[in-house]
Amino acid sequence: MIKRIMDILVAASALLLLSPVMLIVAWLIRRKLGSPILFRQVRPGMHARPFQMVKFRTMRDACDAEGNPLPDVERMTPFGRFLRSSSLDELPELWNVLKGDMSLVGPRPLLMEYLPLYSAEQSRRHDVRPGVTGWAQINGRNAISWDEKFKFDIWYVDNRSILLDLRIILQTVRKVLARNDINAAGEVTITKFTGSKR
Repeated sequence: MIKRIMDILVAASALLLLSPVMLIVAWLIRRKLGSPILFRQVRPGMHARPFQMVKFRTMRDACDAEGNPLPDVERMTPFGRFLRSSSLDELPELWNVLKGDMSLVGPRPLLMEYLPLYSAEQSRRHDVRPGVTGWAQINGRNAISWDEKFKFDIWYVDNRSILLDLRIILQTVRKVLARNDINAAGEVTITKFTGSKR
């Protein structure tokens, strides 16, 4: 209950204080990338229940002759890289926190298609609300392997507390300012999860 109250108070305050920044980002996305401004995608939430996560769009629409989207590396622009490295693209997720789909801190919500690929232990990451940031994000983010990421997620599930959440939030701010561990080596975003040895 205390965690949920903290989520509501912080998310509501942040949305209010950061609304001018979000309006500027939205205007720049409209100018540089066009519409839509927001990127919406269904992700698994607590107990793997699906919800619609919302972020600022960071890639341009570009397709090949058959109408298939081009690879991420070809659709990403310098402006999109800036949004990701600064984590400005994550700001709309505060609305998901306010609604109760997400928490400020928890395992990051991944793709629905990954659900059948998890081991029983990895699936425990869904025992809590997914977070805007988490233990894995301050311990390597996208620069660590999937197995390491899941171990950090499960460690958080087993050791979560308000004090730990505050520590993660403070370290997240430091990571964002330093722009560390944004992408996996040689990738624009992160390598696709294809399952782990069980």
